[in-house]
Amino acid sequence: MHLLSIHRRNFLATSTLAFALGSLVAAPAQASDAIKPIFSTEAGAIRGYDPVAYFKLNKAVKGKASITTEWQGATWHFSNVANRDAFAADPEKYAPQYGGYCAYGVAQGYTPEIDPAAFKVLNNKLYLNLNQTVLKKWKMDIPGYVKDADQNWPELKAGTYVEQ
Repeated sequence: MHLLSIHRRNFLATSTLAFALGSLVAAPAQASDAIKPIFSTEAGAIRGYDPVAYFKLNKAVKGKASITTEWQGATWHFSNVANRDAFAADPEKYAPQYGGYCAYGVAQGYTPEIDPAAFKVLNNKLYLNLNQTVLKKWKMDIPGYVKDADQNWPELKAGTYVEQ
């Protein structure tokens, strides 16, 4: 079953990712298959985790249902009011890259879900990944994957991505 294009990566690495992603991989977007601008679940954006805490504490911290704000069509949860207020003042500063979808997946042309604990803050940007295995793979070539994801994201977000 074809899950990912090789896209300048070797077959073994792609096979390893396909195994790690399992059934959570979304098919490549087809024209008109626009995705939600922010990946969110019933728990909210980042599965209910506090986006500001990644920057302040360098760890995933569950937000509280009583401390939220709305942005980009998603509910964002925070562990404290100060974090909510910081986010509300500058959401672009704290929001994860690629709408909170898996950074490695976006680099490959897909929009997989994320595990809030599989993250990296780099150059004042929050990157989330599907799980710890995928995060480890992503860390092997962060500049390359960020470059690919930056290139793919506008088309994935708009629903105009065409698999290469």
